[in-house]
Amino acid sequence: MSAKAIREYDGKRLLTEYLSTRGASWKGRQVLITPETDLETLQGAHPWLAEEKLVAKPDQLIKRRGKGGLILLNADWSAAKTWISERMDKEVVADNVAAKLNRFLVEPFLPHEQSEEVYICIQSTRDGEEFMFYHEGGVEVGDVDAKAKRYLNPIGASPTEAELSAALLTELPEATRPCVASFLSHLFQMFTQYHFVYLEINPLVVKNGACFALDMAAKIDEAAHFECDKMWGPLEFPAPFGRAPHPEEAFIHGLDAKTGASLKLTILNPKGRVWLMVAGGGASVIYADTVTDLGFGKELANYGEYSGAPNETLTYEYAKTVLKLMTNEPDAEGRDKVLIIGGGIANFTDVAATFKGIVRALTEFRDKLAAVNAKIWVRRAGPNWQEGLKLMRATAVSLDLPIKVHGPETHMTAVVSYALGLSEPKDASQISTGFGPGKRVTGTPSGMFSNTTRAIVYGMQLQAVQQMLDFDFLCKRDKPSVAAIVFPFSGDHSQRVYWGGKEIMLPCYSKLETALRIHPDVSVMVNFASYRSAFASTMEALGHSGQIKTVAVIAEGVPERQTRLLIKEAERRCVNFIGPATVGGLQPGAFRVGNTGGAIENIVACKLYRPGSVGYVSKSGGMSNELNNIVSRSADGVAEGLAIGGDRYPGTRFLDVLLRYEKNPNIKLLVLLGEVGGTDEYDVCEAIKDGRITKPLVAWCVGTCAKCFSFEVQFGHAGALARSQLETAAAKNAAMAAAGANVPSSFDTFGDKITEVFKSLLEKKVVVCEAEPEPPQVPMDYSWAKKLGLIRKPAAFLSSIVDERGEELTYAGMPISKVFEEDIGVGGVLSLLWFRRRLPAYAAKFIEIVLMVTADHGPAVSGAHNTIVTARAGKDLVSSLVSGLLTIGPRFGGALDEAAEMFANAFDTGVSAENFVTNMKRENKLIMGIGHKLKSIHNPDMRVTIVKEFAKKHFPSTDILDFALAVEEVTTKKKGNLILNVDGCIACAFVDLLRSCGHFTRQEADEAIANGTLNGLFVMGRTAGFIGHFLDQKRLKQGLYRHPVDDINYLSEDLPMSPA
Repeated sequence: MSAKAIREYDGKRLLTEYLSTRGASWKGRQVLITPETDLETLQGAHPWLAEEKLVAKPDQLIKRRGKGGLILLNADWSAAKTWISERMDKEVVADNVAAKLNRFLVEPFLPHEQSEEVYICIQSTRDGEEFMFYHEGGVEVGDVDAKAKRYLNPIGASPTEAELSAALLTELPEATRPCVASFLSHLFQMFTQYHFVYLEINPLVVKNGACFALDMAAKIDEAAHFECDKMWGPLEFPAPFGRAPHPEEAFIHGLDAKTGASLKLTILNPKGRVWLMVAGGGASVIYADTVTDLGFGKELANYGEYSGAPNETLTYEYAKTVLKLMTNEPDAEGRDKVLIIGGGIANFTDVAATFKGIVRALTEFRDKLAAVNAKIWVRRAGPNWQEGLKLMRATAVSLDLPIKVHGPETHMTAVVSYALGLSEPKDASQISTGFGPGKRVTGTPSGMFSNTTRAIVYGMQLQAVQQMLDFDFLCKRDKPSVAAIVFPFSGDHSQRVYWGGKEIMLPCYSKLETALRIHPDVSVMVNFASYRSAFASTMEALGHSGQIKTVAVIAEGVPERQTRLLIKEAERRCVNFIGPATVGGLQPGAFRVGNTGGAIENIVACKLYRPGSVGYVSKSGGMSNELNNIVSRSADGVAEGLAIGGDRYPGTRFLDVLLRYEKNPNIKLLVLLGEVGGTDEYDVCEAIKDGRITKPLVAWCVGTCAKCFSFEVQFGHAGALARSQLETAAAKNAAMAAAGANVPSSFDTFGDKITEVFKSLLEKKVVVCEAEPEPPQVPMDYSWAKKLGLIRKPAAFLSSIVDERGEELTYAGMPISKVFEEDIGVGGVLSLLWFRRRLPAYAAKFIEIVLMVTADHGPAVSGAHNTIVTARAGKDLVSSLVSGLLTIGPRFGGALDEAAEMFANAFDTGVSAENFVTNMKRENKLIMGIGHKLKSIHNPDMRVTIVKEFAKKHFPSTDILDFALAVEEVTTKKKGNLILNVDGCIACAFVDLLRSCGHFTRQEADEAIANGTLNGLFVMGRTAGFIGHFLDQKRLKQGLYRHPVDDINYLSEDLPMSPA
């Protein structure tokens, strides 16, 4: 989510729609022409095209169209059509980029004088909306940054026309000022309500008391889509001119739009030799930077990321897309191709799970990778990283591919140098493990948090809560840092969590006010609300600023305007505001926000259970974990670390954090990891120059790879976009170095620079290291230990028919998507769930026939009767259904099982039909499945006919059914209604199906019958009928049933009297 450029057509459309609903005198007319537009019929929908002189121009984010000869002025419709047709789908060079023209804007031509042109621009800033106005406009307006009048309207306020006029319009003739002031006021209202972040009109023509926007450029905050979708209408965010997305980029963008994870892909050079597959927004930029900084920028093929815990399928699709591009053709010079599968130390993403998707793709492309001489280098860490790297090493062996695997012991980007042949991997003896903790000054301010800080977690984020409590336990806190959870969507209750090995109950409230009243020691709120509700919930927290002193907003995608309003309110109330789009921060030995620092294994590995002497601040949450690792190996560890968030306007700025670190006597070394976009690093430069920052600072700004891009690139974070040379990473790194910061040559030597500076502090005795304490231990969660294969336990249940744990639900191993793709129907689903196998189509159809013929047999039968009586007693559907189902047994419905057993046993023993009937009569037993109260040999049951004919036509064998029909011939000679009834026919046919379809052994077929499968069919079929009777009674609004007295034979009068 970020500020996205829109077409001029859409900007003017929105302006027209807005002004037309507010009574403004505005007459905006425009049409957008694409290759699919029928130019001959267009004027029918827009008659003004044939009535007025026109302007035509490409609408593809091209700058300086007038100077490039890409505007047609004062033309009639015929000339405009010809001009557009000659250029449609033709390649032109604009902004030093060659691309095809395929979008044209046509609007009325406005004759006017140069003196009637002015320039206007509104852009959002951290503190409000800034107006820039110049009383001249047009192509030759010149450097408006230097010449324009400026007016900053504070965030949350609305300027009056008088204020705008006084601040901006003094150079205009007095008669035109009211018109322009009114227009600017309306423009501002649209700007804020529609979440614009940039809007430039040059020129704006002021003529005859009205304003006309001739050329417009605009950007909108895409993050506000959930608020503005209806207002925006069909709004398109086109790619920069000459940067039409490759099909593979469009595919990944489509995946990204459908998931909560983040998937990004930008193809820089399809013929490039160096390909990246990087986890994490910040890490993705740093890997591209390192390739560039090491001199291989022209060979860098792509930029992108996969992050936010994508599932195996998404990771597979992402990896497959990259590998397809990489293996399209070998290197033109015959060199090896390089694939770097990299990333920082994940906070919560299961590394092994994501690697499974990558391994699937590597396996699929094994031969193609070998054909291009691919060399693969892996560096990753985070939850379950050991299993992930083990999987990668095993893959290297099984696929016989050159895959080199490294973990957190290796600097994050060191594998880039290894992969490019610039250095050799270090052995264990060359890898630093850091220094013991520096001696601390006691009795001084500890920082933003302490080991008594207590927090409320907003949102049901139990994993994050447990991560915080485990950190507390490691740090030997007396009390858990989480006092309570606030979750508005449930009543007050408690949640079970662990404090070390002990299970405790954590209160959960539906209202923040209640939680704060009951827990007065709380001073921090960690807000996990979604981007939709983050604003309202944070504002609510700020309303309790008498108690809440720090709020961390984790959500990404919070609209910029909402963030700026939160910043203003937090500053007004003197509340620390961290975020949005942050993982949070931590203070080793004291407190951590949510998932900051990652898994407990990483907390221990990075020595975060005790404080060091280094205070760091980063934009990237993912990279904060990597900084923990770097600092622990390059110095004595972290004293405090904060990820301020990757949005354009973070609630806390670099300088805010560094000045606080400057005042903390226990922080001896400052570390800053900035990024391309924004100017906050320059504030740090000024603080170094004027002496507000005196402690040594190691700083680096990521995004140096931007110079390799011939187009504007939005990196992983919303704020990671340079809008001027001043905002580039290279310019900021140079400025910080000039100001006196310790700036490495690239991120690859970032850790070395920290070591260099820290050793100088040791030499000067600024830091005096003490012995490393024994690392503490926290009991591992059972689920995680089981996932790592450390423990085992007998399962409480066994299930072999359904698995909901994977990417999609499976029935007996068949994905639910295939169930529908292959249209196996209800019968097919039952075959999977009941028999754990896919039966032939005729078998599935037979099951469906059985369900249909057994669905109901009228309201008089006992099951339907019970259902009706219960429904009329006012009971619910389930109760009524169950009352009917409970009547199923030997006398109702249950005859299927007994009939199947009886006829099958008789056939298997070889007895004849006549002898079978005789034997049953001799034993005084009823033949189950024979006989009907209403139907007879002369009035056959149509249900029996349907079942019998289907079986005869489709089954390979009908031995049992044939035997039952032979028995029917014997019994009907005695009495016409002793026919094979529907229960008997279904039972016999079903036995034949199981025995003859070829999918069951004889033993399996007999077990299926013995286990009650036939009764199951009757129960399932008749359930449909019972539900129908229930709904029928409700629809007919039938009252309580009372059985008529005259239908009851009362026997009490005939019974003898009991003796007195």
